[in-house]
Amino acid sequence: MTTPAPAPAAPAPQEEPPAKKYSFPSALTVLAIVTVAIWLLAFLVPAGQYDRNDSGAPVSGTYHRVDTTQSFTDRLNDLFLSPVNGLYGIQDPTTHQVGPTFSGDLYGSAGVFLFVLAIGAFITVVFATGALDRGIARLAHRLRNRGALLIAAVMVVFSVLGTVEGFAEETLGFYGLLVPMMLALGYDRLVAVGASILGAGVGVLCSTVNPFATGVASSAADISLGDGIGLRFLMWIVLTTVTVLYVIRYARRVQKDPAKSLCGFLPGDREQKATGEEEAEPELTGLHKTVLVLLVLVFTFMIFSVVPWSSALTGKADATPYGWELDWSFAQLAALFICAAVLIGLVARMGEAKLSSTIIQGAADFISPALVIMLARGVTVIMNNSKITDTVLHSIEGVVEGTSSGVFAIIVFLVNLPLAFLIPSTSGHATLTMPILAPLADFAGVSRALMVTAWQSASGWMNLWVPTTAVTIGGVALAKVGYDKYLRFVWPLLGILFVLICGFLALGAAL
Repeated sequence: MTTPAPAPAAPAPQEEPPAKKYSFPSALTVLAIVTVAIWLLAFLVPAGQYDRNDSGAPVSGTYHRVDTTQSFTDRLNDLFLSPVNGLYGIQDPTTHQVGPTFSGDLYGSAGVFLFVLAIGAFITVVFATGALDRGIARLAHRLRNRGALLIAAVMVVFSVLGTVEGFAEETLGFYGLLVPMMLALGYDRLVAVGASILGAGVGVLCSTVNPFATGVASSAADISLGDGIGLRFLMWIVLTTVTVLYVIRYARRVQKDPAKSLCGFLPGDREQKATGEEEAEPELTGLHKTVLVLLVLVFTFMIFSVVPWSSALTGKADATPYGWELDWSFAQLAALFICAAVLIGLVARMGEAKLSSTIIQGAADFISPALVIMLARGVTVIMNNSKITDTVLHSIEGVVEGTSSGVFAIIVFLVNLPLAFLIPSTSGHATLTMPILAPLADFAGVSRALMVTAWQSASGWMNLWVPTTAVTIGGVALAKVGYDKYLRFVWPLLGILFVLICGFLALGAAL
């Protein structure tokens, strides 16, 4: 008798693949899309140009249509070479066309590109010594029993680093320290989030010499990094003070009545206040102190080298420079930070192999913003070669014509808000928009430095809350706070800062 064959096993139920979570495209992807969109738009927008004065600035009221001699092949070649032209394109002095094989002035962003890589190498070497994070940790430990002073100290340090060197993503490394410390003081997790995101964020918003915001924007606007530093410094003092007081006010309210916490407490959070163990104070070695001193000296010298002191001290824009003014630009600053990175590596006795690899790693970590600058500059090359830049400028000139200088500055701030959402990279946003905004300032009779301030204020204000930034989303995730809770916490401050920014822009235009 034959045994019947067993029935085939039923196939295992197929598990449905998890739904892919949507994520906003990176700045590189956004700029690639913008590049193609602008290239296509150039076929529809008529070519035109302004007459230029001796300094190369467009003269209001002289716009006129011109014929373009570009063939379809020429336009296709511009699209193909846009990243290359964005880096080292040369502008022909006769035709004003930009290409890698022309003779003339550098139109590409090679100087800023190298500067970003150089400062990336420098910052990475500093962090590799452990001096900066150890110094902040020591400060936090010493003030651990004085809550308001601890919040203020951390936020001011973060804000100083933000206004000087664009300190933002680096705050993500401090949540492991700040969250338990704030909980032990009787605060909630939102206090740690506010101290980190808002502390560094308001510094970046009021950037004085931040190379990734003010530096890139000033380069694109063809002005010195130090132009407008007086207004930006005043903004930094006022807006940082307001932001610190806002976070301290919320922290004290939660400490007095935990039920008023906007984010609530996770299991074990409240116990940390009662049983928080004393940890040893982080040691600050002689090497750490030396590195911190060098860090301060390097950024102080950078500020000294770029500020137009004669104009700043006399109040005259056309004042004759003093003999001791350096008037450095991005080429010299790139060399400064490369030398400073090597110096700190030698002081830290890293050794040739470790120092070399750290510098390379630092440049690699900052290649993304450098590429963003390159791609954004490539977009302006396409607009330049197709001769539509002045046409776009002329259309905006008609919109703002007749407005006061103060209203004009506020309009520039408002226009840049949605652009900052689409392009959260400050470097890419600046490189893309400033070539148009800077000449527009000439028409309105306001300084290009004020345009830089209006632009960076929009970028900085948006980056305090938009979900397209790693600083915000990463910060709330590390602190285990819902993004919606953070928005509830921050929106009154955003309104206050919005009003203050508009006031400062009006003041800058009046001055």
